[in-house]
Amino acid sequence: MIAAKENIKEDAHIIVKDLTMAYGSFVVMQDLNFKINRGDVFIIMGGSGCGKSTMMTILIGLKSPAKGQVFYDDVDFWMTDEETRNRIIRRAGVMYQSGALWSSMTLEENLALPLETYTDLRPGQIHEVVKLKLSLVGLAGFEDFYPSEISGGMQKRAGIARAMALDPEILFFDEPSAGLDPVSARRLDDLIVQLSESLGTTMVVVTHELASIFTIGNNSVFLDASKRTMTAIGDPNKLLAETKDPALRLFLTRGEESSG
Repeated sequence: MIAAKENIKEDAHIIVKDLTMAYGSFVVMQDLNFKINRGDVFIIMGGSGCGKSTMMTILIGLKSPAKGQVFYDDVDFWMTDEETRNRIIRRAGVMYQSGALWSSMTLEENLALPLETYTDLRPGQIHEVVKLKLSLVGLAGFEDFYPSEISGGMQKRAGIARAMALDPEILFFDEPSAGLDPVSARRLDDLIVQLSESLGTTMVVVTHELASIFTIGNNSVFLDASKRTMTAIGDPNKLLAETKDPALRLFLTRGEESSG
């Protein structure tokens, strides 16, 4: 298995150790071992059915692993109590594939909801935080718009703004560019890079989009559906340059090398 040496650091934000993902007796992936370092834009990549989204549900506390451990810093996430798990997950923000905005709420109301639920901020302070988060994603002045009144790309950006509402240490993205045209997808990728550089937030991105993988990722894990395990970790661009694994090369080139 390929591993980029410079990515093996002590400053791990999340550690996945000997993990097995399964639905009942059906094993999706096994023997998963990787680290997500602080400040990484970490890509969970692989073809359809490899368990990318399942991996994210385990990381954010929606599904327990069949076997193995997930550490946040030095806390064994799935072995600790529910209160501690909830406290850890409150330090994370999630942008779902659909954006998952409440259609009956304005963008300001969507972003204000977690602030009203989990903080003691006054309404005026919440309004200022909402304005700041929307401006960070290029949506200044759109506070009073409903999701149906803005484009798909803008909805995705609003979803990122809501995920950032509580100033998370980690941001999770589930197929962020899915359903977007190439120009909107590139703008979203540029936004993720910009936020990573300016905020220093650890970002975990589930995607199979090659343009996004090579543009935003500095670290990654490749889940091979045929082998039901991971076969590579490291910077996606270096993996493309160095890999001898036919399945990984096929994924990273979409087969263009062999067809060309």
